[in-house]
Amino acid sequence: MSSRTFRITVRGAFDGLSADQRAELLARAAEHDILQAAFTPEGSLTYDIAARPFFTFRFLAHGERAEDLAAATARAQASAQAWLAERGYRHKNLRSLAEDLSDAPLGARGRRAATRGG
Repeated sequence: MSSRTFRITVRGAFDGLSADQRAELLARAAEHDILQAAFTPEGSLTYDIAARPFFTFRFLAHGERAEDLAAATARAQASAQAWLAERGYRHKNLRSLAEDLSDAPLGARGRRAATRGG
């Protein structure tokens, strides 16, 4: 059985931030810039609180079966909620989108590599 790779995106909006919370997010904005975005096992957070209240967490997970995607998505969403709760950041409209990369279509480079057996 081969290992599957899952990419999970958890999106939402900050809600009712205090002035101190907003200042804290602004101070750490460079750490959470979209140019630093990556899918990681622990989750990568991006936002631009100066422009809009939205945030995105990106998670990378692995499983053996396609059915493992649902559990990985639930874990990712719970992890995002825990991160927000630990810091007292209220949020709304939390939603998750998950992708099993083994089901993703290959681009031209991937098709050439598959044809060569590499």
